[in-house]
Amino acid sequence: MSEKEFVFKTLHDVSQSAWDNLSEKKIFFGHRSVGNNIIAGIMDLVQQHPKIKLRIVETNDPADFNAPLFGHAKNGENQDPSSKIAGFASALNKGIGNKADIAFFKFCFVDIIDKTDIQKVFGDYVNTMSYLKNKYPKTIFIHVTVPLSVTRTTIKTWIKKIMGKKKIWEYDHNVRKNQFNDLLRDEYGDKEPIFDLARAESTFPDGRRSTFTKEGNSYYSLVPDYTRDGGHLNELGRKKVAEQLLILLANLSG
Repeated sequence: MSEKEFVFKTLHDVSQSAWDNLSEKKIFFGHRSVGNNIIAGIMDLVQQHPKIKLRIVETNDPADFNAPLFGHAKNGENQDPSSKIAGFASALNKGIGNKADIAFFKFCFVDIIDKTDIQKVFGDYVNTMSYLKNKYPKTIFIHVTVPLSVTRTTIKTWIKKIMGKKKIWEYDHNVRKNQFNDLLRDEYGDKEPIFDLARAESTFPDGRRSTFTKEGNSYYSLVPDYTRDGGHLNELGRKKVAEQLLILLANLSG
């Protein structure tokens, strides 16, 4: 990875016709806590930009998907990525599949940590998404990168690095998240829709990336100004992420 500047599109880059098309779509989003932050960010932006007309409803009831809406619901349990995969599949299989025009879910930053077997989790994810895409061809599925956390480099961290220690807990959780996200980008990039949540979280307003290095490799981390607790998104962070999600959804709705 290299620390390159990245210029994001803004809501003003989206045409009114694209926003109008989005308002006619049925969307399902499965999530937990950071997802609540993103939903709050979407509601902030909808309130500030009347041209974006979304009916946001917390629901996974298939009956609600008979009309246009942005439906969202709790999905799985935190610290258990397999439950997120299974929960999303269950929601689709209970009636949302093929009713929803667009569907996606996200893992949480606590789901992928240093001890996670990312090859197993990713294999389960790929197999489940392949099954869902084949079963529900009328639904567009979006893949979402795993959210990051803030990387804190303390005096103890520097001592560990100088001593050449391989186990640095301040870094290792984010290293694993980055590795999982690379697998996802390699698998679906340029082939299927990806919402790069991790990129939005790790990019400063001026385009610089928030990075750290371990054993000569560079990795991305959450911009500290986007959070209060090191993982969940504050008002600034949630609006930045929500803006990029809305732009992707509007583009897909065309």
